[in-house]
Amino acid sequence: MKITIVVEGKTEKAFIPFLRNFLKLRLQGTMPKLDTMPYNGPIPKGDKLKRVVANLLSSRRKADHVIALTDVYTGSTPPDFVNASDAKQKMRKWVGSEPRFHPHAAQHDFEAWLLPYWLSIQRLARHKQTEPSGNPEQVNHHKPPAHRIEELFRIGKCRGSYVKPRDAGRILRDNDLAVSINACSELKAFVNTIISVCGGTVIL
Repeated sequence: MKITIVVEGKTEKAFIPFLRNFLKLRLQGTMPKLDTMPYNGPIPKGDKLKRVVANLLSSRRKADHVIALTDVYTGSTPPDFVNASDAKQKMRKWVGSEPRFHPHAAQHDFEAWLLPYWLSIQRLARHKQTEPSGNPEQVNHHKPPAHRIEELFRIGKCRGSYVKPRDAGRILRDNDLAVSINACSELKAFVNTIISVCGGTVIL
């Protein structure tokens, strides 16, 4: 089986090897091929997303399923989406009733899924700034998770700024993805979609 994941950019693409390693343990014998289609910015909207999905599901591209993974926080004014539920509903409306399409969203951005590894982020940034409190996916539009991590690197002693694809990989490399999956319901939903279409047992 081939699953194509439409993502916003290099950061999300850097996440895929760690996702793949996690899934291999749960989908032994049914592990799909995970392919990514990264955009340098927000993923397509409206009819363009519908065309992209149809093309990926065509006999030429040969995807069995397509997942669109967007951030809720896209940087646009006004915001494109109110929350993850709104983002998923809009993507479903844009694409239509195609059962092989699965919309998902990171609330508010991909870096929310890195916040459960705050100790690793502190170590890389070389700063002990207090961890954001509460659910990682409830960090709001006014200061989304990516901005918080960027700030920590900026004020820390690491002598470098936060480079999304590089540092996301460094954070994930030393940690168990299950920690973030259990802390972040949208990440869990995304992972469970892959497990479900492959016939595996979903994570409760």
